[in-house]
Amino acid sequence: MKVFRTLGIPLLALLAGSGIASSQTPFAPGKWTKVAKAPPTGVGHAQVLSDGSVLMLNSGCNVTGNWYRLIPSSTGSYEAGTWVAAGNMPAQYNPLYFSSAVLPNGNFIVMGGEYDGCNAVWTNKGAMYNVHSNKWTTVAAPTGWASIGDAQSVVLPNGKFMMANCCTKEEAIATLTGGVVTGWTGTGTGKADINDEEGWTLLPNGNLLTVDTNGTTNLKNSEIYATATGTWKSAGTTVVQLDDTGTPTDSHEMGPLVLRPDGTVFAAGATTNNAVYTIATGKWAAAPKFGGQLDSADGPAALLPDGNVLLDVSPGVFNTGTKFFEWDGTALHMVPGPTNAGINSSYNGNMVVLPTGQILFTDFSNLVQLYTPAGAACAGCTPVIAAVASTLTHGVANNMIRGTGFNGVSQGAAYGDDNQAATNFPLVRITDSTGAVVYCRTHAFSTMGVATGSKSVTAQFDIPATIAVGQASLVVVANGIPSSAVAVTID
Repeated sequence: MKVFRTLGIPLLALLAGSGIASSQTPFAPGKWTKVAKAPPTGVGHAQVLSDGSVLMLNSGCNVTGNWYRLIPSSTGSYEAGTWVAAGNMPAQYNPLYFSSAVLPNGNFIVMGGEYDGCNAVWTNKGAMYNVHSNKWTTVAAPTGWASIGDAQSVVLPNGKFMMANCCTKEEAIATLTGGVVTGWTGTGTGKADINDEEGWTLLPNGNLLTVDTNGTTNLKNSEIYATATGTWKSAGTTVVQLDDTGTPTDSHEMGPLVLRPDGTVFAAGATTNNAVYTIATGKWAAAPKFGGQLDSADGPAALLPDGNVLLDVSPGVFNTGTKFFEWDGTALHMVPGPTNAGINSSYNGNMVVLPTGQILFTDFSNLVQLYTPAGAACAGCTPVIAAVASTLTHGVANNMIRGTGFNGVSQGAAYGDDNQAATNFPLVRITDSTGAVVYCRTHAFSTMGVATGSKSVTAQFDIPATIAVGQASLVVVANGIPSSAVAVTID
């Protein structure tokens, strides 16, 4: 079992040096800004919901967890956003490091927790947040599961929620009836090792990629989960060892795996090694190191609109003094870090891709910051609207929209087993007749896949009753990249 991480923010750090790979093209780093109004408490586990708000967990050790939402301003700014309460979880449930996802109906599910009320328990509790009622309800674990803990999870392209048991080879897919989990079906036969500390990356073909972290003889093995058969098979050697099994720390940790628009997956290791998986060939290759003792033994990453990957790393397993990099597919570029970088370890960080293309970063403190990248949207990554009604009525739900690229080219953010913040679903943003930016809650996604290319996809969206009537413009946003605007009339 894993080495325990301490809770909260580390108190001091010694910044480490770093090696940076060279690049043939000019590179400009992004910039950090902070949310002007601090949340009521420290927050973590940020997740963009389908109405454009950001749900975040109170990081305190309360018996019962409570959440907040960051609502963007009328100009669409998250820096100038406001905080509202997002309800309390069922009594006696306050998890830290868990499985989670936005479901196709727009609700948000949380399962398990490495900690519950700051007690290390690998709980099998669960809950769901209803976006309409602003309330949480209990979700039962699969029958016979003694733990879920800090397990990995994903919404498959068919819209079904799949999660792991952290501490066994067990995996299950939820049955949703009327938006409620009514049962679980086992899946994932043939897994080479237990699920502990492994993350899942959704591939364009709908399968999942993972790097094994609990091997005994083969310490460089990776695996593919085939969604069509519910079985695992080897995805070959990672060439370099990425998890720290058998090293002096021996925590079995891994870093995030992020799918890029070029069809490669960057895997950040906990051994100072990194690797790249090329989907077309099914082969791994070593990638540049961050330098020195820098690694990502649990740590966040996010795909930027230009296709670069933003990474948070620190010197040695669970040590403090984080550094931030962008990976451009060839080289690692060191970029500025947020305010608390010097006192954090990589595992303190959480990232999520905002509709603005910025990356929201939390570290369990009440300092919430945004990374605004310098690069423009990558070629072929922009969603395209093919059909939407030219006249939309305020307060009316279930409006249909159709087009391509609505789910983005990647899940967006990654961390691994402890934190999932996928945003591979479409957001509908309207600039109304007064110039106000209004997000419409989306749901009923025809797919939850990634990199769907020219495939026609659909979603439904609800027009807020408070939107101004008159001429307006509408865009679909996928992982921070907006489509071209379509003129609509709000009546």
